[in-house]
Amino acid sequence: MEPELLRAYFWELAGKDGDRFVAVTDPGSKLEKLAREHGYHAIFLGDPAIGGRYSVLSVFGMVPAAMMGIDVEAFFAATQPLVEACKGDTANPGLILGAIMGEAAVSGRDKLTIQTSPGLEPIGAWLEQLIAESTGKHGKGIVPVDVEPDAPAADYGSDRLFALLTLDGEDVSRLTQQADALVAAGQPMVRITLASKDLIGQEFFRWEVATAFAGAVIGIDPFDQPDVEDAKIATRKLIDKYEESGALAPETPFHQDAAMAFSAPGDHMFAATNPVEILRDHFASAEPGAYVGFLVYLERNAEHEAAVARMRQAVVEAKGVATVAGFGPRFLHSTGQAYKGGPKSGVFLEITRTPNPDVPVPGRKASFGTVQLAQARGDLDVLAARGQRTLRIHLNTGDLNTLETLVARSLQN
Repeated sequence: MEPELLRAYFWELAGKDGDRFVAVTDPGSKLEKLAREHGYHAIFLGDPAIGGRYSVLSVFGMVPAAMMGIDVEAFFAATQPLVEACKGDTANPGLILGAIMGEAAVSGRDKLTIQTSPGLEPIGAWLEQLIAESTGKHGKGIVPVDVEPDAPAADYGSDRLFALLTLDGEDVSRLTQQADALVAAGQPMVRITLASKDLIGQEFFRWEVATAFAGAVIGIDPFDQPDVEDAKIATRKLIDKYEESGALAPETPFHQDAAMAFSAPGDHMFAATNPVEILRDHFASAEPGAYVGFLVYLERNAEHEAAVARMRQAVVEAKGVATVAGFGPRFLHSTGQAYKGGPKSGVFLEITRTPNPDVPVPGRKASFGTVQLAQARGDLDVLAARGQRTLRIHLNTGDLNTLETLVARSLQN
């Protein structure tokens, strides 16, 4: 949905000048047809047999890379040694990593916690999608945990597998010290060091192969995504009704005040009427082996990211469980599959706010803000239907800092 809405918006903004657009798509797609009709500057066709999360080394990843000025031929040449190494049956780095990931997951260590040195931090977001969408289905899978704030080694449970990726030349003394402490505390740790950023393609390939092998160990098909479409269907229903009536279907919070409104689409009935007690009740189900997810439909900026990080740290320190976080709707197309189809151990807090100012979508009644709210509601409804514990907080006059204070108070003994 988002690509088409964004295409319509920027098409108008660019004065409907097709020469300012490039399409990367599958052959025979609606986008290819539209791009040809509108005279796009270029059209690059991918291999439809490659799933989106495995496509970074195809035209879907390499066309943007080339447009950024990256030497794609040199990139592939640097990647090739790892490709060759992954063809073997024994000393196969992809197979070895996949076996570790898969065996850890089936033994209960299904929270893969990704830690990186600063120069490699962005790879965590890519790994999230690859691992979550590939393995999280049929009640099984690996839940990737990215950019989680540091905590003492003793605060981590027995459901973790750690992966530390570092870059030569960077100061990793703090990371190394922390990794050593985790290993000393009995936590399993995978360590990978890259000689330079030029070898990042090797890691793309290593982790793709590893994820496929891990899926085989877990006993799922790593190449399908059966639960992603459900949230899209729920969203489309809400948007279709909005296009007909000009309003989203009404929703009745079980508690609200001037600052925020609380809704829970699941079976759990919240008896409390005080925001702190509601949150305390919600987090009470985060027992060992569970994970807490912050699903944030707010502007992604440094202030909001810092507030979410502090809430995650408070949960880790108070409950000793893993935490994940995603800004919507982006995470719907990455970790959303694992949240809906993976282990039924999630405790989700969704945070929404009516965007102000909002941005209209050309040719539609529904604005971008309306679509975002519909996506939030649709996804949480599906999460609840899949047996995950869910709570939505819609910020009225309150802000994320206010909510952060309430979360901290709810976690106090």
